[in-house]
Amino acid sequence: MQTAMFVAASITLTFSPSAWAQGNGSPAKTRPVARQAAAPFLYAQSDAAMAFATDLALRRDLDPAWVRQQIGQAQRLPVVIRLMQPAPSGTPKNWAAYRARFIEPVRLRAGQQFWEENRATLARAEAEYGVPASLIVGVIGVETLYGRHKGTHKVIDALTTLAFDFPASHPRAAVRSEFFRSELEQYLSLTERTGTDPQSLLGSYAGAMGWPQFLPSSWVKYAIDFDADGKVDLFNNTADVIGSVANYFKAFGWQSGLPTHYPVRFDPNQSKDDLDALLAPDILPSFSVESFNARGAVVDSPAAAQHTGKLALVELENAGAPSTFVAGTENFYVVTRYNWSSYYALAVIELGREVEALVSAR
Repeated sequence: MQTAMFVAASITLTFSPSAWAQGNGSPAKTRPVARQAAAPFLYAQSDAAMAFATDLALRRDLDPAWVRQQIGQAQRLPVVIRLMQPAPSGTPKNWAAYRARFIEPVRLRAGQQFWEENRATLARAEAEYGVPASLIVGVIGVETLYGRHKGTHKVIDALTTLAFDFPASHPRAAVRSEFFRSELEQYLSLTERTGTDPQSLLGSYAGAMGWPQFLPSSWVKYAIDFDADGKVDLFNNTADVIGSVANYFKAFGWQSGLPTHYPVRFDPNQSKDDLDALLAPDILPSFSVESFNARGAVVDSPAAAQHTGKLALVELENAGAPSTFVAGTENFYVVTRYNWSSYYALAVIELGREVEALVSAR
């Protein structure tokens, strides 16, 4: 039944060259001729994928026929390959536009509702892991708009596509392909262990799953049964979602009570060499408050005066307008372990704070 439905949806119309009337040369009414779209590529046709399946089964002590069947049924997804293409060289980054995608009325209202409905669970996660409720709420809001957009791609199709057809134009194609082969292995091991049909789960074009968009390896390492019902469910159970996000940040070194960043202003006499030196480590905290200030990036808020750890000068470009800068702490760096982008991290932080303000105002 599914095959028949696919074929019907894939039919396009064209015109036969023989559909011209004979006689006076006048064109007659053309007859539409059905032309079936090309059949999808299945990875059973890929020698590399099938060899990987056999090797995976041996390493993981899985049924070789089952592994080969699951990978063999996976379809190549051209849209996934396209979405993984690197951005064109010179594409400007724009923090203001990026922020506006997430700090907007629909997401704020949804975040407020999520917080109010899960207030006790958020409080328990913060108490047990030291991770602020606002950060947990910010992550879930940016990732899936509180469960509304969990992804529409079959996870096994996306992972298999990226494992064996990662776009060669990407500068790190070989490394990324190997990464997704590892994720595919984790996915099949996880679904076999939990008795889940690998063909049934939907996720992002990168194979991330559930409300918090965990890749399979993150699910294995950090997902927890926070409501103690005997199973981990990041698709439908908000308690597990909240606890798992908190557990993730704690595992990456979240420090309770430490701010994520401080405002920064620049000494008018700061040299370009000093600015370049501060930006060189990117988002990795590398400078004490004293050395930060000495190089012309001044953090003089009361909270920053008490800071004893390292700082990073984080630049967020604004597409030709002056850049936005913050002084990122070790906790800012921890947020970037969820997604390796300072733009993402600050959007998560600011969304969470905005939602918290709405909740507190009620």
